[in-house]
Formats: sequence, structure tokens, C-alpha cells
Amino acid sequence: MIRVEMLSTGDEVLHGQIVDTNAAWLADVLFQQGLPMTSRSTVGDAMDSLVETLLARSHEADVLIVNGGLGPTSDDLSAQAAAKACGVELKMQQEWLENMEAWFASRGRIMAPSNRKQAEIPANAEMLDNPVGTACGFALQLNRCWMFFTPGVPSEFKTMVEQQIIPRLKSKFELPEPPLCLRLTTFGRGESDLAAELEPLALPEGVVMGYRSSMPIIEIKLTGPASQRIAMEQVWQQVRLQLAECTIFEGTEGFPALLARELKDRDLQLAISEQFTAGLLNWQLASAEVPLSAAEVLPQQAETLEDQVTRTASVAARQQTPLALSVGALEEGEVAIALHTPEATWGQRVKFTHGRHNQETRQKVVAMMAMNMLRRWLHGSEVSTGHGWIDILETVKR
Repeated sequence: MIRVEMLSTGDEVLHGQIVDTNAAWLADVLFQQGLPMTSRSTVGDAMDSLVETLLARSHEADVLIVNGGLGPTSDDLSAQAAAKACGVELKMQQEWLENMEAWFASRGRIMAPSNRKQAEIPANAEMLDNPVGTACGFALQLNRCWMFFTPGVPSEFKTMVEQQIIPRLKSKFELPEPPLCLRLTTFGRGESDLAAELEPLALPEGVVMGYRSSMPIIEIKLTGPASQRIAMEQVWQQVRLQLAECTIFEGTEGFPALLARELKDRDLQLAISEQFTAGLLNWQLASAEVPLSAAEVLPQQAETLEDQVTRTASVAARQQTPLALSVGALEEGEVAIALHTPEATWGQRVKFTHGRHNQETRQKVVAMMAMNMLRRWLHGSEVSTGHGWIDILETVKR
């Protein structure tokens, strides 16, 4: 088995000042290529730590992808650290230097002297092209390990992985068939509750059931070798049946994207009115290109559930759209959600059963509940539904 590792660099990553989205993206890409990541680590902007880590991983990993530290500032140390670990000097890549100078000139700017270091790579390295940025990457062999050094800017990093690194890995290694991963995402039940229902299922050899909780959703994953596809799909049918009531989508499409596709297929538009969710619902739906006729954010105001149902229907009438969703104000842990459709207008008033979750989490849950009401109507299910730690106090349909 090929041992593939990732090393993220930078104090800002090490100290949690930025989220390492590059690592999550790379892990997924490698998994899809049949190269699941073996491990990943993070090192700050310290020369000794960088050199020590490179030397240590060079005796353990087959492939190491190093991310970050190729910029023009004094804390960008990856190229120098790689050269020191290899016992070689840095070498100026004249072609890349001219490329950078032309890049700046095309934008009416003069390249700062500090940018010159971005064209220096270890003498024993192969340069990797970067068509969307100023820092070239490079690859080199250190002991048993093939190392790739990449910029930290996500757009540059992803382009380099897809265009430079993956093709080289395919040419050097005989890659195994990618493992099969079946996924579905649930809403409304807790992780322990789901596990208690699924754990008794007998799994084929080499297949594992995984759970990924990201409030307010939980993703269920069945992962195993592609050779077990038939047996895995048989188990997956049982998973689908057992979790049908709380499943909101399968695969990796995403919930708002699913709603966008289904509304477009039916040529339907949606109007939104929000109070407690403060525009979050609109942002989530608009980001997925859900067909929206209008969206409004209102100040918090006291309303009965009947009042909100009436207001939701009036929003639809005013916008001349068949569908409208509304979220009311949060009052003493209670909030009302309403959905207007051509058939009827539904409303539900719900209450948070405990207070350990912050405002942002509650807003995400309520936005999800509103979207789930719409999904359930689209699928012909009972519209009103709660959540593991949310009680339904009152429902209305008219």
C-alpha cells in the first residue's frame, strides 16, 4: 500500500487562526483516486522544525505533499527547508523569474525584489507549473519519499494537485481501484441513536460504517473495496430503509443544491421571509442557485403561529409565487416556521429543549428545519417534523 502523507505549514494553520480547508480537499481527492491519505500533520514557520519533519517523513512516507511556505515573505521557508534537508543549494529558475516579471508587468506593476525568492527551488528539484499564481511548486526525491511542495493559496494548490501532482503519481505508481463510498445525510436524529440502529447490520469483509456529525446534520458513510460493491449495495438498501424518515439527501450533492434541482425541474419559485435566521436561509439557498422570487429579513416581532401562517401566505400572494417559507422570531426558546404551497399553508411552532447550543447553531438548525419542510412537501411526506433536541409544540394547516 502506498503511504501518502500531507504536511501543512505555517503558524496561522498551526495555531488555528485559519481553517486548513486544503487538507480536507486533498484527502477527498486522494481518496477518489484510490490513494487514501495515511496521515497529515502541521508545522509552524520554524526552519529547524520544518527540516526535522521533512527528514523524518522521508524515511516513512512514499509520497509527501507539503502545502504552504512558498510566498515572498520572510516566514515562507519551505524551499529553504527542503534544500537544507537535501543538503543542496537553492537554484534560480530564470524562466519562472521572467514569467513572474511578465505577470506583474501585464498588470501595470513592478515586481518587488522579495518576489524573486519564489523562483528559487532546491538544485535537485523539478519545477511544477503554477498557471494561476506567482509561486512555482517543485518536486524532489529525499530518501525513500517523493515530495511535492505546493503554495498555500487554495486556488493555486488545487490547480497544482490536479494538473501536476496527480498525473505524476499515476505515472509513477500503479494505483489501486478507488474504494467505494456510499453516503447519505440525515437530519433530526442523534448520532448515538443512528448508531444503535445501524450497528447490528452485518457488514462485508473490509467494509466499515462511518458517522460524520456536523451540526445540524449527520452523514452516514459505508466504505469498502470496490470488489465488495454488490454486498455493500445490499447493506445500503437496508440503511436506506431504516433511515428513510430522516434522510435528506444521498451522495455529496448538498441539501440546498437538491432543492434547487427539484424546484427547477418543476419550474417553481420560492419567496423567503426571515426573522430569527437573519438572512441565513436566503444565503444558503441563493448560494445553491435556488430559484428565488424574493427574500426579506424582518426585525424580530411577536407573532402567533396563526399570524405567521397568514403572513407567509401573503408573502406568496404579494410576490405571485407558488411557494413561500418564513421563519419567525425567537421568543423564550420558541420559534415558528411556515411553508405556503399551492395546496395549503403549514406552520409549526417548536421549542429548544435545552440551552447548551449557541445562537449560530440554533439558527442553522431552524434554517435546516425550514428547508426540510419544503423538501418533505416536494416528496409528498408529512410536512411538520422536529429534531432530536427540539419539541413540536403546535402545528397548523389551512
